[in-house]
Amino acid sequence: MIITKMALPRRTFLRGAGATLALPLLDAMVPALSLGSTARAAGAAVKRLGFVYAPNGTYLPNFHPKTVGTGFEMTPVLQSLEPFRDEMVVVSGLSNKGAETQSEGGGVHTRVHTAWLSGTRPKKTEGADIEAGISIDQIAASEIGQDTPLNSLQLSLDHENIVGSCENGYSCVYQHTYSWKTPTTPMPMESNPRAVFERMFGEGGTADERAARLDADRSVLDLAMEDMARLQRRLGVRDRVMVDEYLGAVRDVEQRIQRAEQQSRTSPMPIADPPVGVPDSFDDHAKLMFDLKLLAFQADVTRVVAFQMSRELNGRSYPWIGVPEGHHAVSHHQMDPEKIAQGAKINAYHMSLFAGFVQKMRDTPDGDGSLLDHTLLLYGTGMGDSDHHTPVDLPAVLVGGGGAIKRGRHIRYPLHTPFTNLGLTLLHKVGVEREQVADSTGLLTDL
Repeated sequence: MIITKMALPRRTFLRGAGATLALPLLDAMVPALSLGSTARAAGAAVKRLGFVYAPNGTYLPNFHPKTVGTGFEMTPVLQSLEPFRDEMVVVSGLSNKGAETQSEGGGVHTRVHTAWLSGTRPKKTEGADIEAGISIDQIAASEIGQDTPLNSLQLSLDHENIVGSCENGYSCVYQHTYSWKTPTTPMPMESNPRAVFERMFGEGGTADERAARLDADRSVLDLAMEDMARLQRRLGVRDRVMVDEYLGAVRDVEQRIQRAEQQSRTSPMPIADPPVGVPDSFDDHAKLMFDLKLLAFQADVTRVVAFQMSRELNGRSYPWIGVPEGHHAVSHHQMDPEKIAQGAKINAYHMSLFAGFVQKMRDTPDGDGSLLDHTLLLYGTGMGDSDHHTPVDLPAVLVGGGGAIKRGRHIRYPLHTPFTNLGLTLLHKVGVEREQVADSTGLLTDL
């Protein structure tokens, strides 16, 4: 590394007409005259939180390991996380009393989803007077998101524009997001990759302006080439390699979005046109959105991301993995071995998509380690056993976080330990001090 008199600011951007591209952490951003690993650690002191929600619960023996501690056997749903055994913690025994049924009757899918990160039962209404609780991701974003262009990012793989009542008198808004900034302010989740990309890196402009840029096939990178050339002259060899790899990833994501948009324009399917930029394939869509999440962390566009694999009650079928029946239907397994097996295939497939993202996080350098070292990821679902439809013994797995958590274990807490204790603990792990969240009773001190 070449020591220069002045370091680049951590918030360094490449700028062009209608484009702003943040850069990952580079050696050149470490304060000048600060040497060695201590300097890189100082420059890399970024803490991030990522959340991934999967719907409709699971068959718990296929998720939770039989033994606790280290050396546990990976269950069918967790199998794709085997390469990350030493970087993960499986958590069981936690429950979310805030979502339990009291006098509301039906609507359990809505309640477990809304309460997942807030611990608060949503108000039963079909109107505009929706109300829930502030979610963990938004509590974190209010503090660790202050130094980034976006306080937080919310992503989804569902693009149905459903309005009105979705389940037993509950507004559909509750199923569209689990991220709540205030008790009356849900954070919309975006499913269109193009919209996410432009929010992260470009000035969206009008629909005509966006279409003109697409037709000209000009990328964010093309718009910022002059700024990039000036920057490269200031960087050392290691930084130039890192920037080239990062920009290559940005280019790849953008080209995939453009291909998806072209596909959407020419699709012969006799149904309503899909939103521009959303691939026809669920698999392609999921991987593209996970890559956008990766870029958001890598460029420090945001340090908090909430991702929804699918909404509750989703009836999507998965014929490409051998499940032609709808997810919600097979989740009501009633101990039918065939339905349990089909549900396990869906759960394992969702986890494999998450595992692919984890692998890329681990492969991406960040400061004195990787993005995975500096990010705590929580994957889970709002109900435990899918047939019982109760928010008890919730499936949850933590990955990453470096030394922030004691990894490589399965921890089983006493049944009905508040799930919000985990949320409170995650906040403390990233430096957000809170005494209580909803019904939490304390920190999980052994994490």
